[in-house]
Amino acid sequence: MQLVQLQQAQERFKAQGIGLAAVSYDSEEILKDFAQRQKVTFPLLADPKSEIIRQYGVLNSSATGMTQGMALPGYFYVGTDGRIREKFFEADYRERYTANTVIAKLFPELAEKTGATVKAAHLDLTLQQSDSLAAPGSRVTVAVEIELPRDVHLYAPGVKGYKQVELVLEPSTDFKASALQFPASKILFLKAINERVPVFTGKFRISQDVTVAASREFSASVGKGKEIAIKGELRYQACDDKVCYNPVTTPVTWNLQVAPLDLQRAPEGVRHK
Repeated sequence: MQLVQLQQAQERFKAQGIGLAAVSYDSEEILKDFAQRQKVTFPLLADPKSEIIRQYGVLNSSATGMTQGMALPGYFYVGTDGRIREKFFEADYRERYTANTVIAKLFPELAEKTGATVKAAHLDLTLQQSDSLAAPGSRVTVAVEIELPRDVHLYAPGVKGYKQVELVLEPSTDFKASALQFPASKILFLKAINERVPVFTGKFRISQDVTVAASREFSASVGKGKEIAIKGELRYQACDDKVCYNPVTTPVTWNLQVAPLDLQRAPEGVRHK
């Protein structure tokens, strides 16, 4: 699924001047079969002795049997100077970032927009998500893009005595949520009470990584496809130069289509022994 997602996102990477290549402990024959079957057009590099994998320090040391020598799932973003700029790796091979999640982290402005504009008091609210299609174990990013009128602010994390803006997702057995990610705030001086507080103004984005369940029970429930709803609330209190309005709670929902994992193996003659 990871390589298929990369193929689907290839043009979006290309638009940023980024080329794609994947390294696997699989043989050339296995990779050739996979590339033809899934119509993958970017280079797939065979590393059957895991030499490159070891050099990059991502060997899955717990893998045994026919999976011995495989790498931990993830991505390196390498600059034109050959230096690693960013890396996104998981300790559990069943959980992994999607290609679009990586794009959204490197270039937030390219995050997929659901087209859903949510009605909210005192601000414009748009929902974003890195992917609309994922597989069990995929890590996607959901986000709210907030645009405030001039002279209106929301309180940021770290504020004391005021209600900070927060995104709260409902617990679900279909996924697990990571910590919220906020942009940098700015300090506002409240002249009337001689106080400085952290706030957000203008246009900003709050995001959260969500990992789709990867258990056998969940994977079995996916069948040929399953839609899950990621529900939550945006909670905030908007203030301007004269007044702080009543706290607001706005429901938000992202819909994610979950597809089954591709479990088809290479022809028997070229499989791992």
